[in-house]
Amino acid sequence: MGALLSRLEEAKTRRPDGGETARLLRSVGGRVAADARELVRLHEALLFLRAYPHDRRVLAETERLLSTFPARVARLARKGADLSAFDDPEVSGIAGSKITTTYSYDVVRWLARRFPRTVRLDWEDYAGADRLRALFPRFLPLLEEEALEDANVPYLEWLRAVEPDPRRDLHWLLAALERLPGNRDERAERFEALVVPIVWDVGYGRVNRTRLRGKIRPSETFFHPEPFLSRRDVSLARELASPALPVRRLPRAEGAAFLELARESTALRYREYYNFTYGNPASVRSAKVGRGVEIFLVGLERGRRLPLRAGFAAFVLKNGVPIGYFEGLPFFDRIEVGFNMYYTFREGESAWIFSKFLHMVRQVLGVTSFSIDPYQIGLDNEEGIASGAFWFYRKLGFRPTDRGVARLLEREERAIAADSRHRSTPEVLRRLVRGSLLYDVDPARAGDWDRFHVRRIGLAVQRRMRQRFGGDPLRARRDAARRVARALGIRPKAGDAVARETFEDLALVLALVPDLGRWSAAEKEAAARIVRAKSGAEEIPYLRLSQEHERLRRAVIRLGSSPRA
Repeated sequence: MGALLSRLEEAKTRRPDGGETARLLRSVGGRVAADARELVRLHEALLFLRAYPHDRRVLAETERLLSTFPARVARLARKGADLSAFDDPEVSGIAGSKITTTYSYDVVRWLARRFPRTVRLDWEDYAGADRLRALFPRFLPLLEEEALEDANVPYLEWLRAVEPDPRRDLHWLLAALERLPGNRDERAERFEALVVPIVWDVGYGRVNRTRLRGKIRPSETFFHPEPFLSRRDVSLARELASPALPVRRLPRAEGAAFLELARESTALRYREYYNFTYGNPASVRSAKVGRGVEIFLVGLERGRRLPLRAGFAAFVLKNGVPIGYFEGLPFFDRIEVGFNMYYTFREGESAWIFSKFLHMVRQVLGVTSFSIDPYQIGLDNEEGIASGAFWFYRKLGFRPTDRGVARLLEREERAIAADSRHRSTPEVLRRLVRGSLLYDVDPARAGDWDRFHVRRIGLAVQRRMRQRFGGDPLRARRDAARRVARALGIRPKAGDAVARETFEDLALVLALVPDLGRWSAAEKEAAARIVRAKSGAEEIPYLRLSQEHERLRRAVIRLGSSPRA
């Protein structure tokens, strides 16, 4: 089977030749995998071809073979085979397998509610008796008799006395936490302090990577009878200047269904993502951008937002198959973007999909400057170094903002021009990723954000708090809120805790603007509208209004920019 798999893995991205891929699928489908690693290879090749089918024969054959995976996994389990290959986060979540890991409190609550029969606590090899000592006496009367004085307390024996069924332990614990006084954050802190893994049997139903799909009409399936679009086929300038995408705002119920799909896809890969956990179902927009790709864009719930930047995430379906997600953190006309194409699909049309995401956020959010964080391209990220992520973005037109990096890049590009076989060494790549990369749409504003980092604004607030208020955050917040309320003539609505906290966060920044009190009445009123919009139903109005306030934009850039070298 190994030789057939190698041929299939090679054929999946090659231009089809007279039905060769379909014939390979039929041949490999009749073989039995020698071990879990071989079965994983088959699964990933099939899932790729389900997202990027060459023709209808390939599509039908991949669906048929994927449906056999529960039986294939069960066959290996019966033989007593080593199934640890299924635990790799890059390939986890295959039908018939299990996931064992720790998630945050809110994700565990969602999993317990969504999959009550297949998610449980994993006490095997748990070595957290001290953590149980701190929490379980709150739920189990008289347990403190032993917990405070004795060693080797049999906590699970106490638990079995009140909950005999181990499959119900998680539900018992969550219910017990709900009965405690205090707020959700305090309950989350207590749960996460236990660090008890959960086991999720992903089973044979719809929610596993093998079968997880978004909605797509059969007539919308895109086939690939020609070679894939490569990075050389993509022009960001051309894409960003092209006609508007067909963006549709989803009804709340559809938005909620999308978020379930995004959470499922993420959790199946041992991950959780803040923007999906706390996504606002009323904010979801989607665009079918062509070639079988649909991109969903979602903002954050009110009360879960960042103090300054807006928060958005995008999720990508290819012919209904989840293939990756994006992060977008816009601030005025600048957006920090992160791109995670799932491991299985990295040989697909990543550059073209990335260009469509930029087009969508440019259209919906009004941003004109795209920033790539150094981690994305390899800073403290050896996977980024190994994949040459820096050159992926550079060849799309992104430029370094650090002058030293720019000089090194100029030398590397001269070397490449002189010798097409030249490749940057890992040592050189580690030096190239020491600063952000930027792509500016508006030539008139190119360079405005080059030296900016939102962290510098936060650090300036800390210094002011130390110098004027002895490090007391409450005094600093009250003073900033009082000064800014007086300057702008704004006060948050009484009884609205979210609006009050949002106002205080923004006031800490506005209090750093030295000439705020001398702004014109129109500039002050526009700033007040921006502050109110941050705690509105969604954050797009906040972005759009801030992009129109040139004086505030300049002040914020100045606060967050490093001095010129």
